[in-house]
Amino acid sequence: MPLAMLFGGALHAVSAQEKPAFNRMLLLENAVQLPSDKLNAKVIRVIFPPAFKTPEHTHEGSGPRYLVKGQLKVIEGNKTSIYKAGDVFWESGQLMSVENVGEGSAEMIIFELVPVKPIE
Repeated sequence: MPLAMLFGGALHAVSAQEKPAFNRMLLLENAVQLPSDKLNAKVIRVIFPPAFKTPEHTHEGSGPRYLVKGQLKVIEGNKTSIYKAGDVFWESGQLMSVENVGEGSAEMIIFELVPVKPIE
């Protein structure tokens, strides 16, 4: 048997074992009553420097938030939660603050559905 066939067969077997599988996982589900039939969908990436804390604020739209990297303390209304990379949570739109309480920077993806403002 030629040497190339011997190694070629071995390489083929390894690559077949390493083939990644498709994976789909529901991270968060929340029933929502839309405030309008015309919405502006936003996806926003936010990077929080080490030890950064936002002032109290609200966002235009409530929605899911996905923490890509780091650890954040979120105070929303009278509830305090700590989220780490991979966590998903629903922001209600109440007055809130966010603080990076992890090592290094933190990164979050914000999804918002905001009613389209009429043109004046």
